[in-house]
Amino acid sequence: MMRRRTTLLTGCTALVLALGATACGGGPVSAGGGDKALNGQSVTVAGVWSGTEQKNFQKVLDAFTEKTGAKTQFTSTGDNVSTVVGSKIEGGNAPDVVMVPQVGVLKQFAQKGWLKPLSKKTEQAVDAGYAPVWKKYGSVDGTLYGLYFKAAHKSTVWYSPDALQQAGVKPPKSYDDMLKAGQTVSDSGLAAFSVAGQDGWTLTDWFENVYLSQAGPEKYDALAAHKLKWTDASVVDALTTLGKLFKDKQLIAGGQKGALNTDFPGSVEKVFGPEPEAGMVYEGDFVAGVAKDQFGKKVGEDANFFPFPAVGGGEAPVVSGGDAAVVLKDGKNQKAAQALLEYLSTPEASAVWAEAGGFLSPNKKVDLASYGDDVTRATAKSLVQAGDSVRFDMSDQAPAAFGGTKGAGEWKLLQDFLRDPSDPKGTAAKLEAAAAKAYQD
Repeated sequence: MMRRRTTLLTGCTALVLALGATACGGGPVSAGGGDKALNGQSVTVAGVWSGTEQKNFQKVLDAFTEKTGAKTQFTSTGDNVSTVVGSKIEGGNAPDVVMVPQVGVLKQFAQKGWLKPLSKKTEQAVDAGYAPVWKKYGSVDGTLYGLYFKAAHKSTVWYSPDALQQAGVKPPKSYDDMLKAGQTVSDSGLAAFSVAGQDGWTLTDWFENVYLSQAGPEKYDALAAHKLKWTDASVVDALTTLGKLFKDKQLIAGGQKGALNTDFPGSVEKVFGPEPEAGMVYEGDFVAGVAKDQFGKKVGEDANFFPFPAVGGGEAPVVSGGDAAVVLKDGKNQKAAQALLEYLSTPEASAVWAEAGGFLSPNKKVDLASYGDDVTRATAKSLVQAGDSVRFDMSDQAPAAFGGTKGAGEWKLLQDFLRDPSDPKGTAAKLEAAAAKAYQD
């Protein structure tokens, strides 16, 4: 989703990273030391990626082929992974590996008995290289089924350095300071924030950052599992905090009506496009790719970010999303499939995509020098350093009927709240009714 940023792999260093080789010489370089243990085998992989993301993941798959001899074939599923994979299983044509973009879908696959536990070698790599929270999100009932290969950092507020400089404000350290800085920006003639209210998922991300910081990780986990009701006072408090921003027409480009007519790419355009309407836009690290690729901005100079600031007396939040590799039981090439996941668990596999751009790894063993620019290095470092305090996107953990459906559940109710943020308690009650129905299903 909106994470396009591409640079070319160049020079010996990049080739070493891409092939896992130990030397650069005059002839062909083999990463496998001549031992292509999987020669003649093939692995089919399915995932949501298309366009630049698919091309960059193909570079990783090509490096795996170079290392092992196994051929790969990638199929893009589009957003509805579970439906596509389910139909392939029913038709006797199951892929060997699936890149799953949501914790809820991974659990669904495991509960349907579709998944094979990951190998001991992969599990050992996860134990050594990842914060325990990533193993937790990849496990169901204590068994590891998913390896988180690609992550998103969803606690980044992107801004135009020029806009903040002209208003005479610096990146804020607290939520209240962010609103004050926003007021100063809007007083200087530019709206403070561009909000993508047409896309309900962006509003869930706003809520999750406020809630994680204000209510804390324990309540966040309980709410994500629906062990805590949405009518809880902590939810009402977070909606009240969010409402301070949503109700201020000066702070939001176009006011509530303008926000509700702005999709995610449009929200980035309002800050980094040819005719800026706002100084800041909140969303994940993938904003950088849109600012660079679509609007020609140089990341770190024309576009930069500050961490989503702490709310009240809480810690600054780190909300993440990610794509987990899983092995299907019905896949025909189990050995090659497990070997691919063992490869994806290594820093060398992540380095291939890191060099190409538009990628973050939760693996702390990946060398930060692998990333192509200072801003991406900073977001990667922030994600890894957050360790166990990282929390996976809450709506991605929920049943799709509540947390992932356009025009329904949390997406629609937060859009309604953006339209009229005057009744946080009433919104919380509606959220609870929708959640109770979805989780019961």
